[in-house]
Amino acid sequence: MPSLLTRWSIKVSEAVDRRIGWDKLPPWLGLGALIGIRDALREHNLYDSYQGKPPAAPDHKPAEYLTVRTVDGSYNDLAAPSMGMANTRFGRNVPLDKGHAETMPRLMDPNPRVISNELLRRHEFKPAETLNVLAAAWLQFETRDWFSHDTDPKKMIEIPVPEGDTEWSGDTINIPSTPADPDPTPGHTTFINTETHWWDASQIYGSNPEFQAAIRTDRNDGKVRIDADGFIELDPKLLGASGGADGWWLGLELMGTIFLREHNAICDRLKAAYPTWTGDQIFNKARMINAALIAKIHTIEWTPAILGHPTLQIGMRANWFGLAGERVKELFGRVSSSEAVSGVLGSATDHHSAPYSITEDFVTVYRMHPLVPDDYEFLSLSGAAEPQQLSFDSIRGGANSRGVLKSVGVANCLYSLGVAHPGAVSLHNSPNFMRRFDRTDNLVIDLISTDLIRSRERGVPRYNEFRRQLRLKPATSFEEISGGCLETAVKMREIYGGDIEKVDAMVGMFGEKLPKGFGFSDTAFRIFVLMATRRLKSDRFFTVDFTPRVYTPEGMAWIDENDMCSVLIRHYPELEPVLRGQKNAFAPWARLSKAKR
Repeated sequence: MPSLLTRWSIKVSEAVDRRIGWDKLPPWLGLGALIGIRDALREHNLYDSYQGKPPAAPDHKPAEYLTVRTVDGSYNDLAAPSMGMANTRFGRNVPLDKGHAETMPRLMDPNPRVISNELLRRHEFKPAETLNVLAAAWLQFETRDWFSHDTDPKKMIEIPVPEGDTEWSGDTINIPSTPADPDPTPGHTTFINTETHWWDASQIYGSNPEFQAAIRTDRNDGKVRIDADGFIELDPKLLGASGGADGWWLGLELMGTIFLREHNAICDRLKAAYPTWTGDQIFNKARMINAALIAKIHTIEWTPAILGHPTLQIGMRANWFGLAGERVKELFGRVSSSEAVSGVLGSATDHHSAPYSITEDFVTVYRMHPLVPDDYEFLSLSGAAEPQQLSFDSIRGGANSRGVLKSVGVANCLYSLGVAHPGAVSLHNSPNFMRRFDRTDNLVIDLISTDLIRSRERGVPRYNEFRRQLRLKPATSFEEISGGCLETAVKMREIYGGDIEKVDAMVGMFGEKLPKGFGFSDTAFRIFVLMATRRLKSDRFFTVDFTPRVYTPEGMAWIDENDMCSVLIRHYPELEPVLRGQKNAFAPWARLSKAKR
């Protein structure tokens, strides 16, 4: 139960937000409002899909989980060992009775292919000029750590192809459905996360013993498989154990390669400090350190890059260091038990009003495919080679991705993505290659239509109801959510039959007016502001066990001293001239002049 002070803060913050808007306030006042909004979300928007009856966890010995992460995510919470482990249910940010799966005919009302064609299709690339394409690659890299629903090819959903749609030859677009919960609670819509729910870098370490064994070397050194040329040495068929091979492309391979190489660098540091350790000891500690570094980069670099509001610049660093600041934490450690003063890291663990899990609603707000460009220009750091123009299809898939990385060079590829802009998360800006997307199982789908179906079939409310459940005002006109385009508002009204209550959550979020500096909607941000701290606050390895005893002093120093730029320069030192003075690796990099090369 929140304290009297917290309840008062919630009421004041929500009243100010409704009347003025947190983003219109001076930064420190806006931050106070956001803390109140987050506390309200913690109280009202966390729901336990197991309703107090969680599944059993596998048996482990204490030595396997007290000071290291388990491969399947079990025993993070010692009192509830199955919480957050792989193959457990997604939670909800709306009441369970508001999250019913949509079935026919409502599942197709309106036709998602029509929405894809008329409201989401990219006619002209709209850049997000405050970001680079590495930010898009990073997001896909991270979401593969957090969630995967898997698909059921035995139960297909048929999307009717609209009349006059000449891009599709058949009568239907067939997509596999989301697998049903094998042990559902009667009357509720629930689905299973095949990955661990924790922020534990499972996208590179896997969520099952088979994947983790496959990435490790057969030497007793704790390292993972990197070949002589510095690339991931892993059977591509195993990628399905970490989110599927369908979305594999050059940007995702870059991120995986960088942080598997970072793992091995951490192993070298630990081996030097603890020469008697076994390979398992080195591996497990290196994983924890690497995962914490990834979480730090996401919290204080990626997020401030995509949410460029002054209040968020303060708030996200405060999540990690506290409002007392990085310098105070460096000199004195935690000066208060308060997460606001000294940050979430090292504070008390708290799940607030429900056991921890990733939520279905969180999955929906992270549908940001417009970030991905259709076309790419690959440059040379030396300026010696002519720029190479390639489509996404040319850098997608294991063979294409690896081929381009080898022919262009990893550092040149990173430089090329670093200076290029991703797409803006908006209407009329979803990638065209996704509208006819060849899966590795030879199925051809419209991935943009599929995004809409996924939210509908998994019971995420439509846009206005979603906002009501977050205690936000619903839209009252199509003009409000048309991206400022009257023609789009007219088309949206036509598609949704004049019923604004039918507008899909993703469509409304892509079309609403953004707070200053934001790369995605304020509606999506409400889920983000809740779940961003929750992924840290619920995890004992970021709270009570974020200590030198658990991570080692060397591990804590590694986390403290590194950021994305230092990681990139460590593994690709030829990037040092372009990254010199770069404050945020996900902001656009300066193009090198000939004088600097």
